[in-house]
Amino acid sequence: MTARPNSPRAGVVVSLPTGDAVDAVGELPPGVELLVWDGRGAPPAGAERIEFFVGRYDTPPPPGAALAGLPELRVVQLLSAGVEPWLDVVPDGVRLYNGRGIHGASTAELALAGMLAVLRELPLFERARAAHEWVQAVTDGLACRRVLVLGTGDIGARVAQAVRIFDADVTVVARSARPGVHTLAELPALLPDHDVVVIAVPHTPETHRLVDARFLAAMPDGAVLVNIARGAIADTDALLAELTGGRLRAFLDVTDPEPLPADHPLWDAPNLLLTPHVGGGTRGWERRAYRLVAAQLQRYVAGEPLVNAVEHGY
Repeated sequence: MTARPNSPRAGVVVSLPTGDAVDAVGELPPGVELLVWDGRGAPPAGAERIEFFVGRYDTPPPPGAALAGLPELRVVQLLSAGVEPWLDVVPDGVRLYNGRGIHGASTAELALAGMLAVLRELPLFERARAAHEWVQAVTDGLACRRVLVLGTGDIGARVAQAVRIFDADVTVVARSARPGVHTLAELPALLPDHDVVVIAVPHTPETHRLVDARFLAAMPDGAVLVNIARGAIADTDALLAELTGGRLRAFLDVTDPEPLPADHPLWDAPNLLLTPHVGGGTRGWERRAYRLVAAQLQRYVAGEPLVNAVEHGY
């Protein structure tokens, strides 16, 4: 998604979240001035001229007052695909852009890795290895399995493309209808016919607790739920009940709550493979992230449309 073009700009002041980001962003158009500030603590000299603010990836957003106190602010650029923590922080009239494309490949990669690990029962073989036991077993695989991918964004599209390589039959579902894409309203009829369900939609009011007890009950016995989106899209208690009862299996990179408290029952749930929200956590993500930032700055200075505009919360 692109934003409307502006007139070319000169003397643009940009706020980057860390000193390392200054080197990572590389060569910029003439006249661009860089400040290092993540919105916390006292703003640096010249902050009142900041037009383009880059949010920090590894922490929550800064207080809303920090951004509200920047009279020249026009753009907030995120390094994450998810935007929900920022929606109440970005001032009215300021355009918000996400990091679509930065983490898509690595997150889809983890979704595929977790899906295959569950289907091929790799934890079983790891336990046998630890016990020095030569255990052979016939497992599930992706070939001829029916995979439902919920989401048509960068991550969902990559997952759908990848599982097709392994001869899986893929069904794609999104919030709006289009050729080859089913809608959320069709989920009750689709779920019973799929062996794997991958959650790759943004967390919005529409998708909050979408994966509830009724959703899970519609999945067939032995099916696998893969959530690499946001934990709050699933009802944790309902999922726990299905896992504990042994009817469903799951791979989760996200949970609700998150981080998961040490005494939470999800830690000990059977039929579950869990990673601690590391979908985008591959080495080199910073290069991809600041390549996008640099390209966005080039567009902004030239008065061209920016990509990845956030509209209606996503």
